[in-house]
Amino acid sequence: MKRLSALLLAVALAGGGIALAVDDPSEMLPNSVQEKRAEAIGAHLRCLVCQNESIEDSSAPLARDLRKVVREQVAAGKSDQQIMDWMGDRYGEFIRLAPQFSWSTALLWLMPALALVAGLVIAWRATRSRIVTPVPLSDDERARLDALSGRE
Repeated sequence: MKRLSALLLAVALAGGGIALAVDDPSEMLPNSVQEKRAEAIGAHLRCLVCQNESIEDSSAPLARDLRKVVREQVAAGKSDQQIMDWMGDRYGEFIRLAPQFSWSTALLWLMPALALVAGLVIAWRATRSRIVTPVPLSDDERARLDALSGRE
């Protein structure tokens, strides 16, 4: 019976049984539409402690504080763009999981394409330089080769 209970608990947890993104249900907004908006905004904001998680996925105290700020601003009636802009102004572009394209982030966005082009150029030059046409031996070199191979 203990195995069955443990198995059911594992299936419930792994199968998406936990739908709450926040640590504490009291953090949630009473209005479900506003809560969904706050979760969607939080999913696009980076936890500054974890750095590869959104504030909705992180349990760090700073992420909890940022979730609270997002929910306060959603409840105050601010638009998604206003909230994202406020977070960007306060914490910099790094807070966004997907930074906006601008002159300051151009290298970040263009680096994969530049790396691909550089790799193709390097590969093309490497294969091109390998194709070498043999230079015929001079008479002195042929005579020496014949002497060394015993064909004189």
